Amino acid sequence: MRRHLSIPVLAALFAAACGAPASSETATPSPLKENPTMSATQFTSINGKPLDLTALGAKAILVVNTASKCGFTPQYKGLQALYEDKKDEGLVIVGVPSNDFMGQEPGTEEEVKTFCEINYGVTFPLTRKYHVKGKEAHPFYAAAIDKLGKDAEPGWNFHKVLIKGDGTPVKAYGSKVKPDDAALMADIEAALKG
Repeated sequence: MRRHLSIPVLAALFAAACGAPASSETATPSPLKENPTMSATQFTSINGKPLDLTALGAKAILVVNTASKCGFTPQYKGLQALYEDKKDEGLVIVGVPSNDFMGQEPGTEEEVKTFCEINYGVTFPLTRKYHVKGKEAHPFYAAAIDKLGKDAEPGWNFHKVLIKGDGTPVKAYGSKVKPDDAALMADIEAALKG
C-alpha cells in the first residue's frame, strides 16, 4: 500500500530540501504539481538536461507537441517569431517532439534539433522526444487534461497548451490554431499580465 503525504508535509520537505525555512503557512501547490509523483512539469531537454517548466522564470509557457514531417511543421517559423516577440515579456515556448502521429518525427533528438535550428532558426527550448497521447504520454498531458478537459489531449502535431509560469493550465488549442491567432495572442497577453 502506497503512503501519500499531505500537502503541508510535502511543502515542508521541499522547503527543507531547498534550504528554505519551513513555513507554518500552507503553500498553494502548482496545479500541475499536485501529485508530486507525476512530475508533470519536469521534462528532459533535447540536450539531455533537466527541464522543469516552473523553473524557467516565465510568466506564461506555451507547450507545443512538434514534428518535423507534418503539414503543420511550418508553424515552427511562427512559434519562433512569437517567442522572439514576447520572450522579454516573460513568454517561453517549449517544443515537445513526438512521433505519435503517423510517424512524423522519426529522427533522433540530434536530428530534430539540427532540423529545427537549420530550417527555422529555433532558439526556444525543445525537450527530448516524448509520447503525448495514450498510456505512455508524458504526465504533463494527463495533468493538463485533468484540469482543462479533453481539449488538452493532442489530436495531432502542433497542438498547444498554454500554462502560467507556476504551472497553472490556462487553455488548450488545436493544431490548426496558428501562433499568430488573435485568440491565442489575447490569452497569452492575459497570462503575461498575471
